[in-house]
Amino acid sequence: MRFLGKQVSVSVFGQSHSAGIGAVIEGLPAGFRVDEERLQGFLGRRAPGQGRFTTARKEADVPEFLSGMQDGYTCGAPICAVIRNGDTRSKDYDQFRQVPRPSHADYPAMVKYGEHYDIRGGGPFSGRLTAPICIAGGIALQMLEEKGVRVGAHIASISNQTDRRFDPLRVSAADFDTIAANGFPTLSKEAGEEMLAVIEEARKAEDSVGGTVEAAAIGLPAGLGGPLFEGLESALAAACFAIPAVKGVEFGDGFFSALLKGSQHNDLYAMNQGRVVTKTNHAGGLVGGMTTGMPLILRAAFKPTPSIGQAQQSVNLEEGCETQLTIKGRHDPCVVPRAVPVVEAVVALVLLDAMLGNAGKGTD
Repeated sequence: MRFLGKQVSVSVFGQSHSAGIGAVIEGLPAGFRVDEERLQGFLGRRAPGQGRFTTARKEADVPEFLSGMQDGYTCGAPICAVIRNGDTRSKDYDQFRQVPRPSHADYPAMVKYGEHYDIRGGGPFSGRLTAPICIAGGIALQMLEEKGVRVGAHIASISNQTDRRFDPLRVSAADFDTIAANGFPTLSKEAGEEMLAVIEEARKAEDSVGGTVEAAAIGLPAGLGGPLFEGLESALAAACFAIPAVKGVEFGDGFFSALLKGSQHNDLYAMNQGRVVTKTNHAGGLVGGMTTGMPLILRAAFKPTPSIGQAQQSVNLEEGCETQLTIKGRHDPCVVPRAVPVVEAVVALVLLDAMLGNAGKGTD
């Protein structure tokens, strides 16, 4: 499983219940000092076992760097980082070989891989595999900051409860600091409390809820990206859709753009202290697959967690008949809170790759 950029590539390995999971990161320049304490804090935002609103599975998620780092600095060789799995309950998944879980990868994966498919914890399709993505993305975030680029995200909605959106013209690092200070990743503390109540209601009903994550990047130069398959929208969307449970991605006004006229949607150009800007940012900072220099805004929609405690209809593959399935085990009633840093991670990887690829071309 690999993110393949022009300059940076990330290979993710392991399964949810294998001895460990990890990533191999290639293409990072030598001589960058990685703040490992800060990286650990970033990984902690995604880690399981953080109260009743997340799975009870407890993992430290401490990466062990096997290569690519020397005395805290990148050395130019591929970085290989491993996270050891510990708190697994593989027996919880035995029944799903015979009776696949609705809206999980169980059935198509067994058709594709046969009897040797590792179904434990969802195998390679598990959200557990986002931990090594966050190792790579956490390093990318630090590298981007050195280049004057900041990336942040918040929960835009949980079910029908919404947070206020980033101001598409004025989103700032202060907004990211506000989200961090709130603990629960929203811009409005009150909105976060309402979302937690919705998640708690779903948990008590042995159900789940979905939501959306909004991400922003500021400090980007104009001209990153390219036309058609070279476009940043293409790369960012592909990276976001690699996150388990993502079912939709939009930029700027997204699908709402289809309701507008050109005179309403066009972002008119203006000058501000000798710099070209736009008076609005309906495009979300991207036109023709390239950055405009305005804040980059995107949103990713996450489906409700498919593992719920209520009885559901499935099929018995051995007997060839319909049956009822009740899923036991430890599951998030909502994956969205833990997905926020994952969205930041994949956005950072794509942007870092684009910036390294444009070094010396007048946009760096």
